[in-house]
Amino acid sequence: MNQRDVFLKEFRGETIGSITNESSSDELFQNQALRPILKLQNEILVESFINYLSKNKIDFGAFTIEKKMAMIENSIQKDIKFRNVLKGMIIGLFTSDEYAQYIKKSSSLNKRMMGMLIERLKSQVQLL
Repeated sequence: MNQRDVFLKEFRGETIGSITNESSSDELFQNQALRPILKLQNEILVESFINYLSKNKIDFGAFTIEKKMAMIENSIQKDIKFRNVLKGMIIGLFTSDEYAQYIKKSSSLNKRMMGMLIERLKSQVQLL
């Protein structure tokens, strides 16, 4: 493992979530890489969403809670440029081995990653 990989693993912290013998490779990746990265990047991800709302002149505060939840989901699922920026914030903290794993299963891991990000933002809607 190179210095960057060692640094990233230490910087991100421990695995989050349980790992069992029955865990799939996607679950392992989620708990060993995605969860720690999302936790580490939480503040910048929230700030990015706030900036997205501002740049698109969206009065998020005037929305009902249901509309806020739908807005979070739609903005990440339908705005490809925004979604790619968010993915970059996460992928940039992968180790070399994690990136190699990611590119083999990018489609399923992207769905998992964006789903987790959407839920994280929804759970913090009061900050938005």
